[in-house]
Amino acid sequence: MSEKKEYRISGMTCAACAMAVEMAVKDLATVEEVSVNLATDRLSLLPKAGFDSQQVLDAVAEAGYQAEEKGERQQAEYARDAVAKAAVLDKKKRQIQLLFTATLPLLYISMGSMIGLPQPSFLDHTQAPLTFVLAQLLLTLPALWVGRGFYQRGVRNLIKRHPNMDSLIAVGTGAAFLYSLYASGQVFAGQHAFVHQLYFESVSVIISLVLLGKYMESSAKGRTSQAIQSLIKLLPSQATVIRYGQAVVIDTEEIKLGDIVRIKPGERMPVDGVVTEGQTYVDESMMTGESLPVEKKVGDTITSATLNQNGTIDYEATKVGANTTLAQIVRLVEEAQGSKAPIAALADKISLYFVPIVLGLATVAGLGWYFLAGQSLSFSLSIFIAVLVIACPCALGLATPTAIMVGTGKGAENGILIKSGQALEAAYQLDAVVLDKTGTITAGRPSLTDLEVFGDLPRAELLRLVASGEQHSEHPLARALLATAEEEGVILSPVSDFQSISGRGLRTRVEERTILIGNEALMADYQVDASQAQQRLRALSHQGKTVMLLAVDGCLAGLLAVADTIKENSPVAIRQLQELGLEVLMLTGDRQETAAAIAQMVGIKQVIAGVLPDGKADAVKRLQERGKKVAMVGDGINDAPALVQAEVGIAIGSGTDVAIESADIVLMHSELQDVVKAIQLSQATIKNIKENLFWAFAYNTLGIPVAMGLLHLFGGPLLNPMLAGLAMSLSSVSVVANALRLNRFKAK
Repeated sequence: MSEKKEYRISGMTCAACAMAVEMAVKDLATVEEVSVNLATDRLSLLPKAGFDSQQVLDAVAEAGYQAEEKGERQQAEYARDAVAKAAVLDKKKRQIQLLFTATLPLLYISMGSMIGLPQPSFLDHTQAPLTFVLAQLLLTLPALWVGRGFYQRGVRNLIKRHPNMDSLIAVGTGAAFLYSLYASGQVFAGQHAFVHQLYFESVSVIISLVLLGKYMESSAKGRTSQAIQSLIKLLPSQATVIRYGQAVVIDTEEIKLGDIVRIKPGERMPVDGVVTEGQTYVDESMMTGESLPVEKKVGDTITSATLNQNGTIDYEATKVGANTTLAQIVRLVEEAQGSKAPIAALADKISLYFVPIVLGLATVAGLGWYFLAGQSLSFSLSIFIAVLVIACPCALGLATPTAIMVGTGKGAENGILIKSGQALEAAYQLDAVVLDKTGTITAGRPSLTDLEVFGDLPRAELLRLVASGEQHSEHPLARALLATAEEEGVILSPVSDFQSISGRGLRTRVEERTILIGNEALMADYQVDASQAQQRLRALSHQGKTVMLLAVDGCLAGLLAVADTIKENSPVAIRQLQELGLEVLMLTGDRQETAAAIAQMVGIKQVIAGVLPDGKADAVKRLQERGKKVAMVGDGINDAPALVQAEVGIAIGSGTDVAIESADIVLMHSELQDVVKAIQLSQATIKNIKENLFWAFAYNTLGIPVAMGLLHLFGGPLLNPMLAGLAMSLSSVSVVANALRLNRFKAK
C-alpha cells in the first residue's frame, strides 16, 4: 500500500469548504482515498501509481483554496506553529476590539431613538438626516475592511460554483450594504423617509458577531490539540553530546545517529538509544505506566522523553528525529486527530448541497414575501439576510472532528493511542473481545509460584541449592528461579560437573552434594522415589503450571512450580469488560489444560486453545461470521494477522513492533484495564459526536424556517438578522465547547 500524503489547507471556513476541497481532489485519477478535516485544516490522501503532488495543489487552488504539502515535523516546528497560532489569535482579538469600538456607537445612533435613549441633535434622524446617514456609513467601514475576507473568499467561491459560509455572509451583508447605500442616496436626494430603511448596523453587527464567534472557536480549537503540545514539551530543546572528546550542548534536532549523549540527574532523554557508560534509575511512567523507576546500566535501552533520576549516564543515539518513540507517538496522535469517523459521512453529504439549498431558500423567501405577501423591499431583504446568516454550516463541519481531536488526545494522555476516527467508532460498536493469553492476560514471563519441601532441608536452603544449580542453565525456567533467588537475597554457591539432560532437566554438584532438577523421567533415571510428590505434582499441573522435582544426594527434597503469572489487574479488567455487555474469549496456542486453568482464575468462560499463529485470524473470522463486531487484544508477532482481521486490533504496548503496527489502538501501559478505558472513551466520544450532530442539525432545521418568517405567518415574531448572526456564531462555539467536555473524561 502507498504511503499516505498530507497537506495543510488554508482558506476553509465551514463544512462546505471541506467538502469542496475533498471533491476536487477526489476527482484526480491518481488518488485513491481523500479525507479533509475542517478542525485541523488538513487533507489526507492515499496516492495511486503516477501520482504527482502538484496535481493536488492545482486541484485545491482551482477549488478556491491553498494547499501546502506537509512533511515530517520537527519539535521546533510545533513550537513555531504554536507561536504563529497565538499571533493569529491575538490579531483576531485586536480586530474584534476595533470592530466593537465602531459597532457599539453605530448601534446607539441607529437604534437608540427607538428604545428612548437620548440622541445629540446633530445625529438625530429628524433634525439632521444627512449627518445621521453619513455617521452610520463611516462607522460601517471598519467592519467591511476587517471582514473583507468574507467577500474575497465568498464571491470567489460563488464564481467557482463552490458556495460556502463566506458566500452566505458575503451575499447577505453585501445585499444589506448595497441596499443601505441606495437608501442613503435617496436621503441625500431629499427623500428623508429612507432613513428608516438603513441596514448599516446589521452589516456591522453580523460581521462583528461572526468574527467574535470565529475567535472564540479558534481559541477553543487550540485547546483541542493540547495533548500534542503536552507530549512535545516532554522533549528537551537542547542536549549534551560528546564530540571529539568534548561535551557540547546542541539543539536536540541536531543529534545524529551514533552520537554519544550525556544525561545528568533530572534531565529528560532527548532521543532513543543504548547505555554505553554509567548506571542510573529512569522514570519511564509516561511510556509504560510503571510508577517505580527502572534501573539502567550498560547495554540497556533508553526511550526518548523519559526522566533520568539520580545517576549520570552516556548513551549512544540509535533513533533520532522523526524515528524516536516520542515522535512516533506524536505522529499517531496527529493522524488520529486528522482522521474521520464513518459517522461523519452524513454531515459530509449534507454539507455538499447545503449552501446552494440555503441560497435558494433565502431567495424564495425574500421574493415570496415581496411578491406574494406584498411586503416592502426592506422587509423582504431582512428575511433574505436572516436566512443566509443563520444557516451557515460551521457547526456541522466542526461536530465530528473536534470531538475526535479531544477524544484521541485524551486517550494519548492516558497512554491509549487511538490511530483513527474509524477505530474510535468501531470500538463503540463492539460485541466481543478476544484476549491473547501470554503477555496480555499474563505477565508474559515465567516466575516461581510454588516451592514445597519433601525432606529435612529448609525452604531457604532448597532455594539456594536450586538457584546455584540453575545458574549456568540457558533454560527460560532457570531465569525464573534465579530471579526469585535474587529477590530473596540468596547467595549462590559455585557448581561443578554441570550436565544438561535434554527433555529431562539437569544434574550438577553444589558443595559436594549431587543435585537433580527436572521431571519424573529424570528422577526415574536416577532411581529417586518421587511417589510422595505425585498428588501435588498432578494438582499443580492441572493449574497450568510447569512442575519440577528436586533431589539431593539421591533423595527427593522438594517440588518447584513455575508459571506465567496472571497480571494483577487482569481479573478486574475482564469482569469490567463483561459488565459492559461484551463477550470475552481467550485465544492461545497453549494446551487446553493450561488455558482452562488460567481462564478459570480470571473469570473467562470461553477458551480457544492450541491455536497456531495463522489460526488466530481464522478464530476471529469465525466470530465475525456469527455477526459479532470483534476486538482482538494481543502483543506478539503471531497476533498480528488476528489484529488486522478484527474490527479493532488492540496491541499491548510492551509487545512487538509488528503487533503495534498492525493494531488500531496501542496501549502504552501494557495494562488490560486500558482496554476497558479505550472502549469507555470511544463510547464517550461517539456520544459527544452524536450530541454535536444533533444540535448542529436541529439548529439549522429550526433556525431556517424561523428566519424565513414561518412564525410571522401566524402572528409570531421575525428573526432579526443581527440575532441570526449571534445564533450562528454561538452554535459553532457550543459545538467546540461540548467537545472540550471530553477533557473531563474519567474511566468508570
